[in-house]
Formats: sequence, C-alpha cells, structure tokens
Amino acid sequence: MSESNPIKALLADAPFMVIDGALATELEALGCDLNDSLWSARLLAQAPEKIRQVHQAYFEAGADCAITASYQATVPGFMQAGMTAQQARELIQRSVTLAQQARDAVWQTGQTDRPKPLVAASVGPYGAYLADGSEYRGGYDLDRAGLVEFHRERFELLLASGADLLAAETLPSLEEALAITDLLAEHPGAQAWITFSAKDGEHISDGTPIEACAAALANCPGVAAIGVNCTALAHIESLVAAIKRQCDLPVLVYPNSGELYNAVTKTWHPAPCDHTATGPSGLVQGVEQWLAAGAAGIGGCCRTTPDDIRALAQWRQSL
Repeated sequence: MSESNPIKALLADAPFMVIDGALATELEALGCDLNDSLWSARLLAQAPEKIRQVHQAYFEAGADCAITASYQATVPGFMQAGMTAQQARELIQRSVTLAQQARDAVWQTGQTDRPKPLVAASVGPYGAYLADGSEYRGGYDLDRAGLVEFHRERFELLLASGADLLAAETLPSLEEALAITDLLAEHPGAQAWITFSAKDGEHISDGTPIEACAAALANCPGVAAIGVNCTALAHIESLVAAIKRQCDLPVLVYPNSGELYNAVTKTWHPAPCDHTATGPSGLVQGVEQWLAAGAAGIGGCCRTTPDDIRALAQWRQSL
C-alpha cells in the first residue's frame, strides 16, 4: 500500500473521483440470495465469480474505484458460519483479488483515457458484524480499545492484500473512526478513507455533529479522505459543506438511491412523493451541488446500479 494519498493522486487527473455503486443490488439481480448474517461476504466462498462480475460492470461503467466485498467479512463471522480461521483469512483477502482481477480485465497498462482505477478494501463497522442494524445507531457495547481489537485482524489482512487503500465505511460513531486512526498510527504508510452514516444534514448516526468528526480526523496520519455514505440524498450537500468547514482532505460521498428501507421487513420501497422537497432525486441530479459544496468523490450506496455510475461518469466526461 502506497504511503502517498492515492485519492489525491487520482484527483490530479480527474475533476472528481467516480466511486462505484451498490454491490448487493447487483448480486441480487444476478440471482443471489443475500438474506444471511454474512450478507454479500458469503459469496466470497460460494460465488466469487459473481462478485468479480459486478466489480467489472462498475469499472466498465466508468468507476474510478471499487469497494470490495469485505464490508461484513470478519474472521469471527466466517467461523460462526462454520469455516476455519485460515479459510476466513483467505476469503477476506480474496475480496481484494476479485476487485483487482475485474479492474485488470477493463483497464490495461498504458491506457491514457482514464486514471488507473483504485481498489478500496472495505472495513465495515462493528455493527455490520453484529448484523443488528447498529451501524445506523452506534451505542456499541465496546469502547475504543475494544473496537481497535475487533478491527485489528481484518485491518491487517486487508493492508497485506495489495489494495490501494482501505475504506472504513458506514461508521455510526466518532469513537469507531478514532479506533481506525489508532490502527493507522500503528501502521505507518497505511491509507484509509473514513465515511460515516448520517441521520440528517448535520449529525452522524449516533448524533455526533459531522463537523466535530471532521475536526477530529483532519490531521490524523493515514486518513486519505473523509465523507458520508449510506445516507439520504437530501442530506449530502449540507454534510459536505460542514466537513469542508473543518477539513482540507478530499470529501467523498456515496449516498443511497433515494428509496427507503424497512428494517422490520428488510425490504426497500420508493420514497413517498414530496412536492416540497428540495433535495436531488438521484446521483446525477445532485452531483453539481455536491461538487460546489466541496465533494471530491461521488458514487452510490444501497440500491444504486452500474447505470447510475455510468451516468455519473458520462456527466464528468461532458465537463
């Protein structure tokens, strides 16, 4: 993993970074059943070719960065599903290999019409391992030191995997983000972006102001970018502006599609029509205002597709 900031390097050649979209949506479209505590990570063992296929679709659509299928992949989680510790470690690192293979099938050495895409190894929050929705609440039963120990093994496996950087994403609390910075400090040269889930235009999921998060992370070694993901479209512009008030790092945003999730039925539904709403209806509809607020990377989270990312890439190409 490079000691320099790979996001800043990519931004030297592009007006903004196009991040990929949802993995689960596309896997389900390919017929995969993800109703499992391991979510898409289960397919690292059962259908790795499907994961590679989805990564390739996003690269072909124009994504500059793929986020790996390791969000819910942990050694304890895989062992609870009946695998050995060694099998679990191999599957976690396989998540990076699959994304690299997809990139190499699309981007060839010497290609000049686009920057070489990045592979960001996903580090999902402790709440994703619990599989109880607490990545949208926080309030864990672990303190900062406990979170460091929870994240350590996967963090080190992914650092050794050859990924360009880590993506610590959907974090609901500043304490968990600071645990990630503790691990970065233990590994000089390691690079990671940190993105939070947010409940409104000013606060992350546990209620901490996003400005406080940006201020706390702004000068931490190894933090390559800060931002928000898995958040409603309407909140993105104000969240970006708040981060920029406290931080000069690149700001990344990859919100949800605009649909609403029912945590009880575990189903998605169209958002109710609100003629008074001022927020964008999709990624391309929001990109101009997000860039104006200070965003440097834009992609999609839940329920977004390669078509959404293709539209983003085409919009950028038209600049």
